[in-house]
Amino acid sequence: MKVIVPVKRVVDYNVKVRVKSDGSGVDIANVKMSMNPFDEIAVEEAVRLKEKGVATEVIAVSCGDAKCQETLRTAMAIGADRAILVETTEELQPLAVAKLLKALMDKEQPGLVILGKQAIDDDCNQTGQMLAALADLPQATFASKVEVADGKASVTREVDGGLETLSVTLPAIITTDLRLNEPRYVTLPNIMKAKKKQMDTVKPEDLGVDVAPRIKTLKVSEPPKRGAGIMVPDVATLVDKLKNEAKVI
Repeated sequence: MKVIVPVKRVVDYNVKVRVKSDGSGVDIANVKMSMNPFDEIAVEEAVRLKEKGVATEVIAVSCGDAKCQETLRTAMAIGADRAILVETTEELQPLAVAKLLKALMDKEQPGLVILGKQAIDDDCNQTGQMLAALADLPQATFASKVEVADGKASVTREVDGGLETLSVTLPAIITTDLRLNEPRYVTLPNIMKAKKKQMDTVKPEDLGVDVAPRIKTLKVSEPPKRGAGIMVPDVATLVDKLKNEAKVI
């Protein structure tokens, strides 16, 4: 069984982002980039399925410019067998990514697609669901435990009321939550091996997909700075301020 794992190159989660002076977006010049943490969990889960003998091949996929090769090499260092880069300089939105992944699914015929539930840059949480709809496949989102056997995947997911377990027939789409696993540390020997693994590059037009943006970003601005706190002498004053000034009660 093939497993496809889409990975996204994002600003590292330790970096404090800065908004461009013209408000057109986030400044990523000379900023450390890394693999989206949720996607890293997805790669780890796919590799574990291969180690259990459930999966036969793990294919990492990324959509973006040539710099995404670095992210794909990281995925292969974790344990992916090969990689595919859909190279484009267009601003990719979730629907465009889902269409590109659907085209690659038609070509590769995977038994499972595992992807992060959301990217930490735009927090859209849409690509997995859109891909499932386009491919007309069952989906299980926010997975905290995955077990695959007998042509089905048993997925435990966290919901407001506790835990919910779904059984989906393969092929299927699964999106990962933070509690699914702890990604392994990438060792230097594996990084060197990843440089020799196969990486194919295709263009969106090769897949017959139009990736033109459907949504236009009007302005990006930083959240307002938090004001200083105040001390109140007693509970009555606190209640009065919450009621009459903050108007939250």
